[in-house]
Amino acid sequence: MRVVIGVLLLLSILVPFGLFFFGEKKKKSFKRVMAFNAVAFFGILAFSTVFLFSQGVNAEEAVEATAKITGSAAGMAFIAAALVTGLSSLGAGIAVASAASAAIGAISEDEAIFSKALIFVALAEGIALYGLLVSFTILGRV
Repeated sequence: MRVVIGVLLLLSILVPFGLFFFGEKKKKSFKRVMAFNAVAFFGILAFSTVFLFSQGVNAEEAVEATAKITGSAAGMAFIAAALVTGLSSLGAGIAVASAASAAIGAISEDEAIFSKALIFVALAEGIALYGLLVSFTILGRV
């Protein structure tokens, strides 16, 4: 059943974009494709969440599950760790690019604000470090 839900989620993304790219490229059709894509994706996601997580849990199984993650949950943990690291690094890169370019411009006008500019660049870089910490926390449970 999980494979079917995965295929449906993949099709909810690929089919609308395929229709748009191989059909007429108009602004109205793009809005329609995006609306269909959002409704289908989140509808299937909500259905699969309710369907997959509606099973009962035994207390002994819960204690064993928190001790060590195995099976498909370990795969989801690896995906979560990869997403946390990748997205936080992407966000940090965008933030550092904006802050560093502004800092270079400000330093070229007044060298006395070097330390203040450096603090803003370091704060933006902290986003990536927080993402790494969260991913290490996730991977520590696997």
